Amino acid sequence: MNRGLALVFAVVGTLLLVSISFFITQHQPWLVLIASIVSIVFIGYGFVVKVKTRRKNEKSSGSHS
Repeated sequence: MNRGLALVFAVVGTLLLVSISFFITQHQPWLVLIASIVSIVFIGYGFVVKVKTRRKNEKSSGSHS
């Protein structure tokens, strides 16, 4: 994963986690639940993208050797 894409995933993931704490302070349990689910899915998707990118890079570097 290139640095720009990693930065986007890190910033958005952090903002999603901050939104959970904000919704907790606002006493919005449904928004806490929704933000939690979205955060877990988004962070998980970031890991999937990282693994796929790493495998693609390993495959392309291995075929040139």
